[in-house]
Amino acid sequence: MKKVLILEDEVNIRSFVVINIKRAGYDAIEAGTGKEALERLRENPDIGVAILDIMLPDMDGFEVCRNIRASNKQIGIIMLTARTQEMDKITGLMTGADDYVTKPFSPAELTARIDALYRRIGGDNAADPDLLQNGPFVMNFHNRTLEKNGERIRLTQVEFAILKLFLQNPGRALSREDILNAVWGPDYDSDLKIVDVNIRRLRIKIEDDTANPAFITTVWGYGYKWGA
Repeated sequence: MKKVLILEDEVNIRSFVVINIKRAGYDAIEAGTGKEALERLRENPDIGVAILDIMLPDMDGFEVCRNIRASNKQIGIIMLTARTQEMDKITGLMTGADDYVTKPFSPAELTARIDALYRRIGGDNAADPDLLQNGPFVMNFHNRTLEKNGERIRLTQVEFAILKLFLQNPGRALSREDILNAVWGPDYDSDLKIVDVNIRRLRIKIEDDTANPAFITTVWGYGYKWGA
């Protein structure tokens, strides 16, 4: 399983990030200080992406980034910060970061950045890291397209994100809350019916028989899952 380091001293934020990274199929390695993060990297040299908070109790995220880059040029680095000043973004990139995400952020945004970095560094050992195949479906993350039996199916960005979540978690029951949080973010203020509406639209596009769906199936009283 692909590993992601999460360096964040605020436990609530770190737990939130860890939960969503695991849901996206990654192995989460946690750290609360810069020193601990560097130790975790030495213990886990196969970590492919590191998410670094800037404000830390012992050293700032920029210093951690410089330390990592001094010995590891391949790892992907994302700076995680509550600040929005342009100088922080520039400083992070100048110290060796590949990307930055500003708090508050959505789980879908963060996992998309991680996915992109893993593809860039060649962290996926599959023959084509841009493709995910499942039955008659081929999802292309780079082009953000979906094909069924070789025919293109046009999806909205939300539909693509939902289907990606299902394809990355085959056979796993996902609650409506899971889907809402992963796709729209935990702060999205809307009724859970928005999930059901998008599932119905997806079924119209991908199912052979929408009355008897074979791919996106209902888990009564809970949510949905990919496959029977």
